[in-house]
Amino acid sequence: MKLVIGGAFQGKLDFAKKMTGKETGWADGAAVSKEELSACSGVYDFQELVRRWLLLEEETGTAPEAELEELLQKNPEICIVTNELGYGVVPIEPFDRKWREKTGRICTELAAKADSVTRVVCGIGILLKGEEKHD
Repeated sequence: MKLVIGGAFQGKLDFAKKMTGKETGWADGAAVSKEELSACSGVYDFQELVRRWLLLEEETGTAPEAELEELLQKNPEICIVTNELGYGVVPIEPFDRKWREKTGRICTELAAKADSVTRVVCGIGILLKGEEKHD
């Protein structure tokens, strides 16, 4: 699994497509189904998937961590692209604070398990973990 992180509008998805060599098969975290998630090349806006998992937890009691484990078991080669939410103003709404914290904790877990972690700033990848070379 590969993890690509960075701020909004920094070119993360384009970078991830070049890094993986996969131009197609990418899923939007805001709308992807479980079936699509288990077979896609990668998921972008992963933070939106975490939001959906938190809402699902309120309905079903299924923890986001369980959803993550299922994802990694079914699609261990996935590339996950996510915004960094921990910078900036702390949200006023309790749910938004919970989402921000849960996304950070899940991304920390992902980084520990990932083969590579790359932070993208202005379209430039900065390798934080792994041995891949990026231009």
